[in-house]
Amino acid sequence: MHTQRARRRGLASGRASLAAAVAAFAAAAAASTAAPAAPPAASAASTASTAATTPAAPARTAPAPSAAALPAISDIAELSTAFAREVDRRLELPASEQEAYAGWLAQALAAAGVAVERAQLLVLVDRSEHVQAAMVWWLPVQGPARLVGAAPASTGRPSGFEHFETPLGVFDHSIDNPDFRAEGTRNAQGICGYGAKGMRVFDFGWVRARRAWAPGEQEMRLQLHATDPRQLEPRLGQRASKGCIRIPATLNTFLDRRGVLDAAYEEAMAAGRRFWVLRADRQPTPWPGRLLVVVDSQRAARPDWAVPPRAAR
Repeated sequence: MHTQRARRRGLASGRASLAAAVAAFAAAAAASTAAPAAPPAASAASTASTAATTPAAPARTAPAPSAAALPAISDIAELSTAFAREVDRRLELPASEQEAYAGWLAQALAAAGVAVERAQLLVLVDRSEHVQAAMVWWLPVQGPARLVGAAPASTGRPSGFEHFETPLGVFDHSIDNPDFRAEGTRNAQGICGYGAKGMRVFDFGWVRARRAWAPGEQEMRLQLHATDPRQLEPRLGQRASKGCIRIPATLNTFLDRRGVLDAAYEEAMAAGRRFWVLRADRQPTPWPGRLLVVVDSQRAARPDWAVPPRAAR
């Protein structure tokens, strides 16, 4: 979510070409467990920030294991049930809307030249001013994709200094841009920019995005992360970030513990690598993915299902 600060963290700054990302995606993992057909996958982007709103340096330890072990998931119906149980801020999309997003997802993947060679999970984000949602989809090799669940999100506000419009496209989650965890400390405004301590920051590297304060584009760090639980999470459902994609803490934990975007990490671990950022109590599904897809439905009004939940009292 933050350009200058991200550079000082020493995160990898190389931006692989989309062709390279697609190649890595195709080679990501061995054959997966078969599951029922499902609708398309999802995406998101993160941004730069001023010194006043820059979160603290990343935590170097993963959260302690939860007392409650996660049940293993063997099919998509079970994963959808787990999403409903574990994510507290949810959006319920009618069947017609799910079909529309499946189409937009398929168009985005085709435009990026992504060939689906194994069943996998993805994250789809609609940056439309009147939607602002993040969705988890299961994408099979053949047949329709299936929505696992959706939650309100916040993408880049298209006005203000050092704000960016969250870019459209397909973004690869690779170990070339290592994830990290929030420290949970507050900035000068009393905001935990990356959320509570231990929340995972999913990093998609440097991307080009439209500046909100001046004509043209420049690089920003694309990240998907939680946000301040008291002051900012209740505002999810409207454009508010500096280009990043903010999501509820419970969705962040779901993605983290279920290994939704961890295909590259799983592949590296199979080759003997180890990563401090991964939780000890994670229970990955048989279909880890690595793609974030950002679309814009360009709606003229907010659909009933997209009205964000009220803030918890």
